[in-house]
Amino acid sequence: MKDKRILYISSELTPYLPETEVSKMAFEVPKEMHHQGAQIRMFMPRFGVINERRHQLHEVIRLSGMNLIINDMDMPLIIKVASLPKERMQVYFIDNDEYFRRKAVFTDEEGNLFADNDERAIFFAKGVVETVKKLNWSPDIIHIHGWMASLLPLYLREYYKNDPLFADSKIVTSAFNYHTKGVLSGQKMIDKIKFDQIDEGKLGAFTDGNEDSFVKIAIENSDAVILGSEDLSDELTAVIDKLDVPVLEHFPIEGFTEAYSDFYLNKVL
Repeated sequence: MKDKRILYISSELTPYLPETEVSKMAFEVPKEMHHQGAQIRMFMPRFGVINERRHQLHEVIRLSGMNLIINDMDMPLIIKVASLPKERMQVYFIDNDEYFRRKAVFTDEEGNLFADNDERAIFFAKGVVETVKKLNWSPDIIHIHGWMASLLPLYLREYYKNDPLFADSKIVTSAFNYHTKGVLSGQKMIDKIKFDQIDEGKLGAFTDGNEDSFVKIAIENSDAVILGSEDLSDELTAVIDKLDVPVLEHFPIEGFTEAYSDFYLNKVL
């Protein structure tokens, strides 16, 4: 993996959020690839539950300051950064007061998904891409973890399809099981994405309005898929089986390194 450029984009990441199947893999995979000599960039949302003082986040003024258009609204983009303890790797945080200041992650106190999670996902997708463009850093591989990061492949394939920085980048999505309360998609979500001149024909997975919709959209726009969970839903498995892309079976967190490296080098690139 020496000198390969890998961009990791995740909804969740330890130690900044509690340990889950997603957050642990989103930390362990880049750590192991970094140890093998890969150049790493990592992104996640700056959720309000993240303690900035404890984790030593600070704003990167030269990267902040632009506005992103989300459903005809100007939303300021703030970029913060922190270093992972003992790993000599930096994490970039996509921040905005309207979307990420609340002291919660995806759901309210009753476990219901926030009504603006769709806009938060669009903002996160655009924010990551615009920041990478400012960094002028062209990744060989872009690896997606977590459903709130799952709009990245769609936006790279459609909204940013003519951007030369990503012309040779290969997109990998890790598919996980999610257990959520509420609807993650629907016509309102479709209309907000259509505002960015993305054809509704590309958004069929959102018409179902179930918890797999985001993951479907991600894998449909990826060059390769990794089974992040040991048991995926039948619906998601059916979608993956129809795709003509490389698929890596599930590997536990204790023994994935060699398989992932081989997959990156011999199946993805």
